[in-house]
Amino acid sequence: MHVHPALAQTDHRPWPLPSGPWRWHQAWLDLAFIHFEADPADLRGLIPAGLELELFDGKAWIGIVPFRMEGVTKRGWPAPSLLCDFPEINVRTYVTDGRKSGVWFFSLSVPHFAAVWFARKFFHLPYFNARIVTSDVGGGVHYAAQRGPHEFVAEYRPGPLAPSKPGSFSAWATERYCLYSRSADGRIFRGEIHHIKWPLQQATIDLRINTLSDYPLGPMHPEVLFSRRVDVVLWSLEQIN
Repeated sequence: MHVHPALAQTDHRPWPLPSGPWRWHQAWLDLAFIHFEADPADLRGLIPAGLELELFDGKAWIGIVPFRMEGVTKRGWPAPSLLCDFPEINVRTYVTDGRKSGVWFFSLSVPHFAAVWFARKFFHLPYFNARIVTSDVGGGVHYAAQRGPHEFVAEYRPGPLAPSKPGSFSAWATERYCLYSRSADGRIFRGEIHHIKWPLQQATIDLRINTLSDYPLGPMHPEVLFSRRVDVVLWSLEQIN
């Protein structure tokens, strides 16, 4: 039986795989993790009841994550490139429901009206349409995104391998296997995901413009991370309140 490449490794998960079948799959390519300190007081009021903001070394963090999506489709469906391959950049922080640590998104921007509609309707995620241009620059990535007054322009380049270690910031910020979202009527959902342990590299970045966040950003974390590709499977949302 064919095993999806996302499931080639499972022993790194902090909790077991969901019991039901996965429903969606995609790949994330040329991804950068760029983090900034944030005042927990600025963020706690933005996190819905039932979830708790997670801190690292007593600090809250906002992540800016530019990458490309490839083959975004439902299990068993075709994945034509015109519809299923597109860049995305998200703004996120880190939360828990008391049992599972996950990701909370403030915004997710893509140049794809259909993807925005679908993700908002079925995943209750704050997707927005944006203009995004990416290009290869000698093994690195030039990434430019604009959504109204919100803009991001950077070049980032991978360096040495940087596997995350237990207890490190990189493990805390990247090894998360669920997302949380809130519907228009206030219900909270959890979406389980899975992929192999992040194949991370150190990265250098020339960050030219970054006005994506609506919330004040403190200093950038010195560790910028890069991953060339990871295959991902996702399960249907589960309401948790």
